Amino acid sequence: MSAPLSADLAQIGKSVVIKGELSGSEDLYVDGHVEGSIALKNNSLTVGPNGSVKATVDAKGVVVQGKLEGNVQASDRVELRKSAVVTGDISTQRISIEEGAYLKGKVDIQGKAEKAAGK
Repeated sequence: MSAPLSADLAQIGKSVVIKGELSGSEDLYVDGHVEGSIALKNNSLTVGPNGSVKATVDAKGVVVQGKLEGNVQASDRVELRKSAVVTGDISTQRISIEEGAYLKGKVDIQGKAEKAAGK
């Protein structure tokens, strides 16, 4: 369970704390603490096993292994691994929840027609 291998991957280490708005055009791996908002419209966010995110997330894909508190809007897919603790609403086209993952919130599965129409 290490960071996904990609040429365009930014990493936030265990000891890093960020408060504010985070946006970018590359995949992001968070193993530290982020508070605020994360916008990665065409890219993926991975919250590592040590990661703690208290933010509104808007990304193409989201993989959670650590803690995530806040609403998630993923245009493609959300994966909750067995060590995930998620508190907040999830809106996505596809979702995968491993046995042992914790989710408190609402899940909204959007079809391609809904996405094209803008909800």
